[in-house]
Amino acid sequence: MEAAPAPGPAGPRGTLQQNRQFLDFFWDIAKPQQEVRLAATESLLRYLRASEQEDELKYTLKRLIEGLGATREAARPGFSLALAQVLQSFEEIPLHTVLEQIKEKHNLERVKKKLFRSAAFGNFFGVLALFQSGRLAKDKKALLECVRLLQNLVQHHAHLRDLPRRTLVDILTEIPEAVFEEVLFGALQADLTSAFSTPGQLHLLLVSIQKFPGVLKPSKLKRLLGSSAIVTKENIPRLVEVLKTAARSEKKDKNLPRVGLDLLRVSVNEGAFELFWEEAVENGLLKEKSGPNSYMCYRLLGSALPLLSLDQLPIVLRGEVMRHYGEHVVSAQLPDRFKFAPEMETYVDSFLEGCDDPEKQLAVMVGFSTLTNQGYPVVPSFWKVVKHLQPETLLKYVNWLKRMFLRPDFDCCLDFTTSRQKQNQEKANLTQHCVLRLRKWIIARLVSIIDSQGKKEEDLVMDIVRFCFFHAFFETKKPTSEIPETESLPSVPLDGQSHSTVANLFFSLLQILNNLPVLGDTAEAAALREKHVHGVTADRSLWLYLILQYASTLLSHGKHVKAVTPFTAEQRAAWDRMLQSLENLQKKDKSHNMEIVAFQHLLLLVGIHLFKTPAETLDLLNDLLNCIERAFDKKSKKADDEEPEWVEVIVEILLSLLSQPSLLMRRVSKSVFGRICPYMSKKALHLILDVLDPEQDQDEECAVVVMEETDKKKKSSGANMDEEESADSSDDNSSAEDGEEDSEDENNTDDVDENFRNQLMNVLQAGNALGGDQSDDDVDDETMLALDENVSALFAEQQKRIQAKKDEKEKMRKEKILRRDFKIKVLDLVEVFLAKQPESPLVFDIIEALLLVIEQSMSSDADKQEQDFLQKTADIFKNRLCRAKQYCKSVGDHQADLHAQLESLVKRASKHTDSAVALYYFSASLYLFKVLKGNMAREEAATLSSSKKKQKNNKENSAQTDQLSDTGLLDLKRVTMVYQEALSGFLTKRKSALTAAMFLDLLARFPVMCKPLIGTLVKSITAGARQHQQAQACVLLQKALQTRDLKLSMTEEEWGELIKESTSQITESLKAVNQFKVKVDQEKVIKCLELLNFLIKTANQQKLSVELAELSRVLQALSQQEGFGKSGRLSNLYWNVMNLLGFARPKREKAEPQPEHGPGAEPLKRKKKGFLPASKKRKNRKKAPAEPPEGGAESGKEAGAAGGEAAAHNSRKRKGAAGKAGGESPWPKKAKGSPGKETPGKQGKARRKKKKKKAKQTPAPTA
Repeated sequence: MEAAPAPGPAGPRGTLQQNRQFLDFFWDIAKPQQEVRLAATESLLRYLRASEQEDELKYTLKRLIEGLGATREAARPGFSLALAQVLQSFEEIPLHTVLEQIKEKHNLERVKKKLFRSAAFGNFFGVLALFQSGRLAKDKKALLECVRLLQNLVQHHAHLRDLPRRTLVDILTEIPEAVFEEVLFGALQADLTSAFSTPGQLHLLLVSIQKFPGVLKPSKLKRLLGSSAIVTKENIPRLVEVLKTAARSEKKDKNLPRVGLDLLRVSVNEGAFELFWEEAVENGLLKEKSGPNSYMCYRLLGSALPLLSLDQLPIVLRGEVMRHYGEHVVSAQLPDRFKFAPEMETYVDSFLEGCDDPEKQLAVMVGFSTLTNQGYPVVPSFWKVVKHLQPETLLKYVNWLKRMFLRPDFDCCLDFTTSRQKQNQEKANLTQHCVLRLRKWIIARLVSIIDSQGKKEEDLVMDIVRFCFFHAFFETKKPTSEIPETESLPSVPLDGQSHSTVANLFFSLLQILNNLPVLGDTAEAAALREKHVHGVTADRSLWLYLILQYASTLLSHGKHVKAVTPFTAEQRAAWDRMLQSLENLQKKDKSHNMEIVAFQHLLLLVGIHLFKTPAETLDLLNDLLNCIERAFDKKSKKADDEEPEWVEVIVEILLSLLSQPSLLMRRVSKSVFGRICPYMSKKALHLILDVLDPEQDQDEECAVVVMEETDKKKKSSGANMDEEESADSSDDNSSAEDGEEDSEDENNTDDVDENFRNQLMNVLQAGNALGGDQSDDDVDDETMLALDENVSALFAEQQKRIQAKKDEKEKMRKEKILRRDFKIKVLDLVEVFLAKQPESPLVFDIIEALLLVIEQSMSSDADKQEQDFLQKTADIFKNRLCRAKQYCKSVGDHQADLHAQLESLVKRASKHTDSAVALYYFSASLYLFKVLKGNMAREEAATLSSSKKKQKNNKENSAQTDQLSDTGLLDLKRVTMVYQEALSGFLTKRKSALTAAMFLDLLARFPVMCKPLIGTLVKSITAGARQHQQAQACVLLQKALQTRDLKLSMTEEEWGELIKESTSQITESLKAVNQFKVKVDQEKVIKCLELLNFLIKTANQQKLSVELAELSRVLQALSQQEGFGKSGRLSNLYWNVMNLLGFARPKREKAEPQPEHGPGAEPLKRKKKGFLPASKKRKNRKKAPAEPPEGGAESGKEAGAAGGEAAAHNSRKRKGAAGKAGGESPWPKKAKGSPGKETPGKQGKARRKKKKKKAKQTPAPTA
């Protein structure tokens, strides 16, 4: 920030010197924050209007003009804007005078070279301020001078780039035509005449032509340029060169130069757009294959869309630029390539949003949809620009897509093939391949139209759904008007792959329909949207039900349509039964509304899957139908107990649906399961938990491994088996797997299959290849050929066996991935149950299941999928279970089981070796603690409430009664023994998975446990296994003592005795401290001092009788221990405690400078170390300081004896000198500066640094 210059002597200085607020405005205007600059500008204007003092206005102009050339870039726009506002507010200030001051202050001819850039910007921002004031068009003289100044600034392109040209263009857009003709035309005539030289000059001409057509008439253009128009055949080469220059200049900015857009407009106005596009763009700019030129052509294409008429759009949409753009999109799919497609999408989105002509919208959509690469359009199937299409355009576009699907017309497509595709393509079935690719994209585009955010009608959505469903599962036998989809036959029949592709996309469409908000503009539709109802029409009909009705219609017209996979008699019977069940569900009363909707949704989904996988879905559908009948038939509830309940069947069906790779299945299963959660039974829940059981998973893997081992010989080594099993569990990419398998095969070469060895020996013996001394020349050629064939056949067979083993291992790896993915999906059901039924007693069964999963996953080498599974399980356990605000309130029948489970969890946490796993077990025990404590028998509640009323005046009894009432159904004695045993193990065993954080959580959440555990904590201060455990005992004891409920549960005598005993234990613990060599020693003392601080304050505040004399002696001795003062935190805590005991901390005083020599001693002479020129010699040498007084050492000794802190600070710098000084003084006896070592100047500088450092570390001596 530049310093504010003092006002000149000419004006009255009193006002400026006294008004600090006025000067601060200019400091704020220069700040980088835009809000601060704007606020300062407004405040300055208000101040100037109110003061009306001429000297302040002059000073303001001076400061603002100086700030235009500030060296900081952020300050220049602030001063420019402020100057513009001042000139706009005070019109009496002449613009010509201000411009002269600007040119005088920032004179480019007199300025220094290093300030030339700032001066150039000062001139530019000055002109910009005059222009922004809005008065420039009225002052013709100032206008002309500003234009000439900008023309001069154009020469300094290295600093200002094209800013002067742009400002000149902005000025032209704001002035009237008469002013341009009278004032500026003559000044700009040279620039207009050389318009084809640079992009800036051409842009100036184009803007002038568009802004002032009455001045720049064709006749005047003829005199200026030699032609009456801009876009002519003669001017095309020069235009191309200018465009190339503009493209290179805008390479980093990644936007279309303004000269290009203006050239487009002028070409359209002159009626020469086709000439410009074909000659200048396609045959000129595009021919030179460079990145900037190509991207400029693409930007010209996107910018031209709003300017063209319907007849002109095909020129750009079916030209070479469009084809070149398609090749770029295909090639840019590789990583680390610049992708222009998002920018082109912005151009199309802007055009469609601002276009009101449906025909032009349709032409652009069809043009981009027909840009294909071997039949597949290059634009994505899900294109966000569709949301801007008008309803009429959207309907026509959908009809065009359907026609292209049935009758692919590649003649209307702008198709291309990349060079790599030309090398790899096969000429056979190329047309069929292109048709398949086009149809796949069209169905995906139809699906994305429903998923888009644009305005859609229900009829259009249903038309798309019917079209997709029909061509996925049906074919036309004979056209009929009752089914519109049969009226148009495909020109190229759909094969099995096409039907399969459409079927897969149709089920993606089902997912979209399931989440589709209600369509329509009616009041009912708006009301349903406010309620966030999805998946239904305006009349509350499910989209799935409408699809099922359409499917029934198709099945009933067997003469006109046929199914791709016809139903068998059993499948058709299940279909008819499903339809009847749906009708029965709709007739049910509304008391079971939630269950009915769930069953309807599930039934519809399974029924539609009957078309995709009829064999697998048949049994599932029959089970679901039987389950629905039993669920709503009251008589069936008295059926045989051996038959599973309906909720169990539903759970099995949901698990089977989750095994399918479908997002729709997953979401529907979660939705249905959430509605049947209130009816869950223990068997039904265990069907879900059994899937997560890691023991069952291990059994399945072992079974698979055993099945594989039966094909192996007994000679395989155990080491190789371990390698194969580890390879099975890997989830790396294919290249890594191949590398592992290759290395595995190399390792197995030493251990060849014995059977293969014997076969090879037999083949060689049969061919006499093992003849011993016989030479190879004795074997004829026929024998050798036969031998080669037999050996090659044997090795080929062996290779097949090896490949079969690899395939089996890959199959097992994929099965493991699918099993893990299935478990992740099943966790969704567990999460839904915990969210919907947190008060159910079945929650207690989930605890063990989740803990087993967490323990198993943490103990295994986990890949990314396993880590995701573990993370999700842990999140559900912590957030949905342990931290749930709601829990079971009726556990009277489970009281004994819950106590046993709590005891088991704590013991397993204590015995575990991993603290991370032990934390989850301990958290689960706290959850059960909360459940038992929160439950209360009705009789006890009534008794306790009456006892509270009787004992209202007795505070102690009331507090004890509250403690008892807070325990609920908790057996406090039993639970206390459990946690007391765990706490004792944590504090007395050297290795324990338990941590202090676990017990801190216990004491914080359940203060009722403080009193039972307080005795163990007090004893462990001295009886802890190690220093760390003793320190943790202090932490836990301090937490317990700070709990309010602990004091309320004790009498005054018990509380005083507890404080006294705690203080005594800490005293004994500190007596045992004799050194501070390791960090754990400091940690223990710090925790003891923190606890002492609390105890002494409590004793003083409550006036408890606690003996502190021995503690004082122990603490005084503690400060003398070696290494005591190394920790600043330890020193601070120590003196806090000592202050409470009445000891004052020694004050630090600034140390006096220590002279180097004693009084009367002669200064040491400097030893010469070489020749030094006379011009470099220092004539005035500082004399050496004197030595310190003799009392310095003694006083330092007294300071060391006064407190431990001084010794602590001295020990940092006095390791080597401790033996020499004998511990008598914190300062060394001899000065460190030796004669002859350094020059006196360097010696003095080093001494000053050391004295400052020592003054900070060493306290002043005390008397």
